[in-house]
Amino acid sequence: MKSISLLFLIFVLHAPACKNQAGNNASDILSDPPSFEGKVVGIKDGDTFIVLDGTAQVTVRLSDIDCPEKNQPFGTRAKQAASDLCFGKPVTVVRKARNDRYGRLIGEVFVDKISVNKEMVRQGLAWQFTRYSKDPVYKQLEQSARDRKVGIWSEKSPTPPWMWRKKRQTPV
Repeated sequence: MKSISLLFLIFVLHAPACKNQAGNNASDILSDPPSFEGKVVGIKDGDTFIVLDGTAQVTVRLSDIDCPEKNQPFGTRAKQAASDLCFGKPVTVVRKARNDRYGRLIGEVFVDKISVNKEMVRQGLAWQFTRYSKDPVYKQLEQSARDRKVGIWSEKSPTPPWMWRKKRQTPV
């Protein structure tokens, strides 16, 4: 009887710690499928989409990249390019990490066999988000876009979105 009570106590004390920031149990994260198919029904910006998974809308943040913010140079162009690549189309979303602090699924989005994440960098409309990505493919794609001076790299000194956001938060 003592062992059952002890197990119950451990379970009760441990259960709240197993919640992630999106409110899911840790076991739910582990049981989430590593990929799913859906249709892109919304483009929030160049690196955040709404994907319809059956009847559920899933907010997907593209892994490995960071696109210019909406009010930043090339922000509108990045959103339009993302829309051209996948809006209204069937996609496969491959989960790359746990949900971020805003509850967005972090993943790579494919239209047919084309990676939208990589295509955004190739077109010069996204930086490799080196804080979270060490993938050498993104580094090569970014360097190629820089060399060709396409998209954001056509500017003399483009400001990375993480620096743009930081400047916007600093009080004047």
